[in-house]
Amino acid sequence: MTAFTGVILAGGQGSRMGGQDKGLLGLQGKPLYQHVLQRLQPQVDSVLISANRNIDQYQLSGCQVVPDSLADYPGPLAGMLSGLQHSQTEWVAFCACDTPWIPEDFVMRLWLQRGDAPAVWVKSLQRDHPTLALVNRSLADDLTTWLLRGERRLMQFMREHGGHAVPFAMDESIFRNINTPEDLIHEEERS
Repeated sequence: MTAFTGVILAGGQGSRMGGQDKGLLGLQGKPLYQHVLQRLQPQVDSVLISANRNIDQYQLSGCQVVPDSLADYPGPLAGMLSGLQHSQTEWVAFCACDTPWIPEDFVMRLWLQRGDAPAVWVKSLQRDHPTLALVNRSLADDLTTWLLRGERRLMQFMREHGGHAVPFAMDESIFRNINTPEDLIHEEERS
């Protein structure tokens, strides 16, 4: 059986949240990232949290916290690079900190449908979700080069390196993410 490292991407600036750290915003009485951790942890062998601030608060989870290796918040790809660089396993499953209802089997579904691809990501009925991905650690050097060239497009990187989407014909609400204060209020009202 293959071992997996899970990485929760929580290293953004939270610009659409008024600069707040999205992963630490409360939903149903606990931080958003803990909802993701609760669903991701049973699917992987270990979990890392990619974060660039409030490190001490994320460390309370018991998970190793890894900051971006590149400065100036270059986006989710920088968090993915850090996760690949710190992973002890060949395969790394990524999930954004603002997607609290991820499927409880998304890692295995990506694994079983990856074929020979070094990277796969979730495609729901309505759109691609490139931060819900399974990526081989062998892409770390190419990703470093990509980022140092100033590239930031996640799906383009994965496609250009042999990756593909994996269809998930599920209720779209499972993949909703929380980007704005209004999204958070709406999510709290739904639950």
